[in-house]
Amino acid sequence: MKIIPAIDILSGKCVQLVQGKLESKKAYGDPITWVRKFQSLGAEIIHVVDLDAALGIGDNLKLIEKILKTTSCEIQVGGGLRSIERIEKLVTLGCSRVVIGTLAVRDYYENFKTLKKLNERVGKERIIAAIDSIDGKVAIKGWKEESELSTLEFMKKVERYVWGFLFTDIKVEGKMSGIRLKPIKEVIDSTSLPVIISGGISSIQDLESIKQLGAFAAVVGKALYEGKLQLRGFEI
Repeated sequence: MKIIPAIDILSGKCVQLVQGKLESKKAYGDPITWVRKFQSLGAEIIHVVDLDAALGIGDNLKLIEKILKTTSCEIQVGGGLRSIERIEKLVTLGCSRVVIGTLAVRDYYENFKTLKKLNERVGKERIIAAIDSIDGKVAIKGWKEESELSTLEFMKKVERYVWGFLFTDIKVEGKMSGIRLKPIKEVIDSTSLPVIISGGISSIQDLESIKQLGAFAAVVGKALYEGKLQLRGFEI
């Protein structure tokens, strides 16, 4: 199972939030420095989130473009990707995969017309659907809104248009308190597509448990920056 370091960007800085709340932010410096460090330690994939775009308060497109030019790692980008044009721009710049959340949920109610276009224009192999979940429901708009849409129902309908899923358990995100196995197992068991797990991962035991459940990869953020999780490599 691959381990994917996370770089969440807010106002050009690398930060980590607890449950997506801005008031909980803690800064960790220059994103480019971290990209180089993770690559030097053997990371194959880096997960980049544009928090400004996700929250509708700006974007970090130029910095993401610089990241793409800086590294040979695969870069998957999420955060505020709510138009075909923005997604096409990132793919053109060299982004390996895009992670879409709000757009995919909105599209669920419109017969997936946007995802169908994206399949034609960038290919489904580049699209990851974000499953940002709280109590079995999908959250949207930078986790500021909770929808009435069931996580598993949404996955069932959207899977024909995407490469795989990124599942985040919002209840434990950023807390370094460990994972909740039940919702992770439900998500992995509900699909044959690759599932990447995020949220609360803080120990090798967490990673081993996720691997045993059959996840494709795990995204790790705060535990890396705080030195709580010491990795010898980015595969387990």
